[in-house]
Amino acid sequence: MPYQNRVTPFGEIVAYPERGLFTGNRGILHNDQKQLTNRRWTSNLWITCLLEFKGRKRRMMSPGTYTELFFLDEATALSAGHRPCGECRRADFNRFKACWQTGNPDIPVRTVKDIDRQLHQERLGPKRKKRTFQAPLDGLPDGTFISRDGQAYLIWNDRLLLWSPAGYQEHLPRTGTEIVTVLTPLSNVNALAAGYVPHVHSTA
Repeated sequence: MPYQNRVTPFGEIVAYPERGLFTGNRGILHNDQKQLTNRRWTSNLWITCLLEFKGRKRRMMSPGTYTELFFLDEATALSAGHRPCGECRRADFNRFKACWQTGNPDIPVRTVKDIDRQLHQERLGPKRKKRTFQAPLDGLPDGTFISRDGQAYLIWNDRLLLWSPAGYQEHLPRTGTEIVTVLTPLSNVNALAAGYVPHVHSTA
């Protein structure tokens, strides 16, 4: 049975076999039986990491250590409210931070903790539900996720790509000026608009 540690664009943590391209964490979310507790974060530092780094090995969901989460790709992680790790993904982190600051000039950033604090406000709504916002479809940058009929779609190269745990399935043309529900936090959308290009799954 797969562990309950795969993350969707809605930020939900679910169980399915596919691991994806990236890992990451939000703190310790599991118990000694390797099952998730009712917590979905214990820190406002939500990061996205490489699957392999400097030969480090971990035992999945070990007691007293952070819960390993997995993402189909970086666009999925950004939608869930995560950002690149500053250690194992230093180059991506530097690109992200520069684009995030450019895209959000009204938000003062002295350290990365300011970005984490802002993202935490944007990704969590009432009753711990994911916070979303409305925007015109034609004004959203590539790498943004939207919700349509309860499903997540990635905007990529003027297409809408239906997300699934194993990759992107239905490819639809992005047309019209409809108002849509945006899953990716606003400041991350602004970073994408400022030039940050996320790593996406090959099925995109």
